[in-house]
Amino acid sequence: MYANYHTHTLRCNHADGLDREYVESAIRAGFKILGFSDHTPMPFRGSYYSYFRMRMHETEEYISSINKLKEEYKNDIKIYTGFETEYYPALFSDLLNFLRDFDYDYMILGQHFADNEVETPYIARENADCELLRRYYNQILEGYATGKFTYIAHPDLYNFVGDSDVYEKVIYDFCVEAKKLGAVLEVNQLGLTAKRNYPTPTFWDIAAKVGNTAILGCDAHTPSALEDKVAQEKIREIAVSRGITLLDEIQLKRVK
Repeated sequence: MYANYHTHTLRCNHADGLDREYVESAIRAGFKILGFSDHTPMPFRGSYYSYFRMRMHETEEYISSINKLKEEYKNDIKIYTGFETEYYPALFSDLLNFLRDFDYDYMILGQHFADNEVETPYIARENADCELLRRYYNQILEGYATGKFTYIAHPDLYNFVGDSDVYEKVIYDFCVEAKKLGAVLEVNQLGLTAKRNYPTPTFWDIAAKVGNTAILGCDAHTPSALEDKVAQEKIREIAVSRGITLLDEIQLKRVK
């Protein structure tokens, strides 16, 4: 892989390794571009605690750490500072206002819940709710249409076990609209190596039919994930075997 824009850090509470270790693994693996996109903090109201993302007060240290590495390793690799962000409509303006004063490069849209995580289940757990399926994919499209996101991470994360005809219609409509918006879709390495439900063959068959463009994403939660050439070749084959146009790098959408 030439570039990876999907890299996490210890701050999300479910990753391992120091920031520097991710950079050094990427260099050893031959990457030319490494983008950090840890789970964005979220300005929830009340006492709700989100267990899988950095806290609001950690944001400044996260940005500072990555930006220092960006300068230190500038002769070895191009480093970008970003976030993986859910689009929660009721909180999105507050989030952008909070992030406005920070020096970062991009956001990727990594949606793990429909509506928001307080009220709805994690969509990678099996469910057969057709209405939730529709809401989830419509919400991704609404989020991408804000113009704030560089690409859509793991668009096949939804673990739907209901009516296959409904799933195929929803995914077809989603892929068509994503293509109209110019959205690039990510083929996700972590889903493969963790033996999750994604990458989902049916999703990528439909994306190929529609003509969507894709990019590979390590979704690295350990530095060693960046050096897993076998997994990277497997996810590349998912796109290439179907004739999907696969990008080596992507133009970042600056949020500010």
